[in-house]
Amino acid sequence: MLGNFIGATYIAAGLMFILALAGLSKHETAKKGNAYGILGMVFALVATNFAIGYVDLTAGRPQWSSAVLLYVAIIVGGAIGVWKARRVEMTGMPELIALLHSFVGAAAVLVGFNVHLAVTHSDVVHSVEVVLGIFVGAVTFTGSLVAWGKLNGRLASRPLMLPGRHWINLAIVVASVGLGWWYVISGSIIPLILVTVLALVLGFHLVAAIGGADMPVVVSMLNSYSGWAAAFSGFMLNMSVLIITGALVGASGAILSYIMCRAMNRSFVSVILGGFGDAPVAESGELGEYREASTAEVASLLGQARSVVIAPGYGMAVAQAQYPVAELTSRLRQRGVEVRFAIHPVAGRLPGHMNVLLAEAKVPYDIVLEMDEINDDFPDTDVVLVIGANDTVNPAANEPGSPISGMPVLKVWEADQVVVFKRSMSAGYAGVQNPLFFNENSVMCFGDAKTTVQQILTEL
Repeated sequence: MLGNFIGATYIAAGLMFILALAGLSKHETAKKGNAYGILGMVFALVATNFAIGYVDLTAGRPQWSSAVLLYVAIIVGGAIGVWKARRVEMTGMPELIALLHSFVGAAAVLVGFNVHLAVTHSDVVHSVEVVLGIFVGAVTFTGSLVAWGKLNGRLASRPLMLPGRHWINLAIVVASVGLGWWYVISGSIIPLILVTVLALVLGFHLVAAIGGADMPVVVSMLNSYSGWAAAFSGFMLNMSVLIITGALVGASGAILSYIMCRAMNRSFVSVILGGFGDAPVAESGELGEYREASTAEVASLLGQARSVVIAPGYGMAVAQAQYPVAELTSRLRQRGVEVRFAIHPVAGRLPGHMNVLLAEAKVPYDIVLEMDEINDDFPDTDVVLVIGANDTVNPAANEPGSPISGMPVLKVWEADQVVVFKRSMSAGYAGVQNPLFFNENSVMCFGDAKTTVQQILTEL
């Protein structure tokens, strides 16, 4: 009966995780989706608690050591999780997620070695699961650490361009396959250690070879990798809830990465192979003369406008300007101005980053539109406010040979007037200067976005 309870609870946990994904697919149900995910994890922990005791009893030796280790891990991990969740800023969420992915990868590697030491190797399929779990886990571990370093500035965003780097990656994969076969037929720990070392090197090199502008896609792909690592851990441990959860995360992460690759005109295969750092980083010199506008002049433009579109970017997140932007939106709508938001799929450094910021500031969901929904409306727009965005509104994407060539962007330059909020004339994260800043219908409003918008509110 206890065994049936454990199995049923694991299935319930899996169902909660499925409902969590369904809830997270829409802004209106995101909180409910989070609640389902938390409940699913509670179910999984409860089932694991009883599973430990069940295994000990079936072995004829009821022991408390495993349960104590589980409770210590829950307490320590929970304390660290609460501490990080309370301290992290929304701008630091992408790098925190990359770091959490590395934990999943490390866990898969540790599980793999533990299973090797604890289980006999007469089963070929089980040995293959161990090799694959360790390989994917190690790649996820170092790749996620590199992504974390690039996102928080500890590592340079420029791609690491080693000669013949694709051949290096191919050689590592071929060598890992050979070592995996050696492990399957021998059960020796030596090839397993060598596979781990090669996979760690591969994970580092794959992500290091990718430029900073593509980090949102990389984080999404690492999310998928972490899911498959968890699934392989589930196979190794014969734990259904890990298999279900890992497959959900792996598949959804891969689908999201594919959608983002289409949004950035990138090859999905290149994401997996670490090959979209090929384009050279452009020089960031100025392309002409720009015009500067004061907050009073911007307020005057907004006061005369009938329709306004706001295109937010990572700079808005850094300045935490979403609250005055939400107040500006409310003020303009009270005056009868149509205000909408244009969200690029990779605005910020994480999918949905801008949507979460705007929801946090109580901006109505129905005026927050995706790029495909609003791109055709810019010619009929009086004023566009570009707040902290750069690469996602860069017309250089239409020019052959640019590092962002072919990337779909918000066509804000088609509006009557464009106001760009920036601290300086520096290039964006991709290192590409933006011709938009020098257009005849563009003006620059320099300064901290939060302070600047507040001044505009005062002027209004």
